[in-house]
Amino acid sequence: MTYRKLKRPVIYALYAVGFILIISSIFLVQKSLYKEPDNTEYVNKTIFDNVEPVVGDATQVVEQIINPYIDGNVQVAKKYYDYNSDEKDQQDSLIYYENTYIPSTGLTFKGPDNFDVVAILSGTVTSVKDDEILGKVVEIKHDNNIVSTYQSLSDVTVKENDAVSQGQTIAKSGTSNIDKESGNHLYFELSVNNKTVNPLNYIGKKINEI
Repeated sequence: MTYRKLKRPVIYALYAVGFILIISSIFLVQKSLYKEPDNTEYVNKTIFDNVEPVVGDATQVVEQIINPYIDGNVQVAKKYYDYNSDEKDQQDSLIYYENTYIPSTGLTFKGPDNFDVVAILSGTVTSVKDDEILGKVVEIKHDNNIVSTYQSLSDVTVKENDAVSQGQTIAKSGTSNIDKESGNHLYFELSVNNKTVNPLNYIGKKINEI
C-alpha cells in the first residue's frame, strides 16, 4: 500500500474546518438547552413612550379652616351678629363701648388666661399693629382671597411679611379697650372676597370649597 503525504496547506485547512465544526456544535447544544420563560413579552416601545405630564402635586393636602386656638377649654363667649337670628342671639352679639352697642363682626373666644392663638390656615402676615382701642392686632392673608384677623392679643410672635403655617402659634390672648368686660380673650374676624363673614360657617371647610 502506498501512503501519500498531505501537503501543509491542506493540513491547515483541515484544522480550520475542524475548529469551526467544534464551535458550531457547542453553539447548537447551548441553544437547544436554553428555553425562554413562558411569560416573556416583547415590546417595541421604550419605557418613556407612555409617560404623561404630571399636572400639580398629587401629594399636596388641601387645608381646611381650623379654630384659632388649640386649647380644648376655649369657648365662644360672644357670637357674630347675624341680622337674621333671633333677638336674644342678637343681644348676646353686641359689644358695649362708650355708651354704644356695636354689632360684633367676629367671634369672642374665652378660656384660660393667655391661651395660645394659632393661624387658621397657612398664609402671609400682612399687618401687625398695636391699636389703642382693639389691642394688639395681627392680619394674615390666605389663598382664595381669605383674610383672618386676630385682635386683643398679647405676646405676638410674628411680624409683617412672615410666612406662617396652619396651626402655628402667632400670639396669646390678651385684652382690649373696646371690650374690657370680656377680660382676657381673643377677638377673631374672617373675611372672604373682601366681605366679613360669620367664622362659624367656615370653620371646618376646605379652602377649595369656599
